[in-house]
Order: sequence, then C-alpha cells, then structure tokens
Amino acid sequence: MSVFSHDERVEADGGSFCIHEWRGSGPPQVHVHDEDDEAWHVLEGTLRFRLGERTVDAGAGATVFVPARVPHTYEALPGSRYLIMLTPRLRRLIAELQENRDPGAQAGIYEKHRSRLLS
Repeated sequence: MSVFSHDERVEADGGSFCIHEWRGSGPPQVHVHDEDDEAWHVLEGTLRFRLGERTVDAGAGATVFVPARVPHTYEALPGSRYLIMLTPRLRRLIAELQENRDPGAQAGIYEKHRSRLLS
C-alpha cells in the first residue's frame, strides 16, 4: 500500500496498473495501444490532446481517459503537472522508448508492447 502527501511525487507500480506524476509531453507521433487503456489527471496547467481528428485541452482538475484502440498523443503546455495512469505494459513501453532514442527503433519498440505509431 502506498500513501502520498501533496508534496511528494507520486510513483506507484502495481500488478494491473501504474500511477506516475509527470511533467512534459508525450510522444509527438499519434499512436495507438491495441490492448491497453490510459488516463491522465491534470494537477496544474493544461494538457492538449489529439484524439483521432479532435484536439482537446484539459485544464487543472480534468481527467482524460483514452481506451485501447483510440489514436492519440498529447502535449503538456508550460507549467503543467499531471498524473498518468497506465498499465505495466505501457510503463515498460515508455521506459524502453526513453532508453532507446533511436528514431529507427521506435516502431519496433511500439510493436513489441502491442502498440503502433500512426504518424
């Protein structure tokens, strides 16, 4: 069990989902996760989501849920802080992408984690 105070950075990984406090944007490319849902809760600032053909701004207090198979990406506008809730598989995908910054390897990394780059 983990309990966090408001001044601690949230980092919790469980067997079925993970919650992490982050700053910064997601990948610039629209992508899709074939089997995994993902959600964000904005603590401060604004996240700008591209969901299929729509663009949606989510401000402090908003929660955005993206089910599996929905094309998406997002940008954190300056000063944004948020919680991301994702599956362990997506956590491993992000860790591997952060480890291997080679643009030529990204498509294979996404596929390994049952996800795909769309643009």
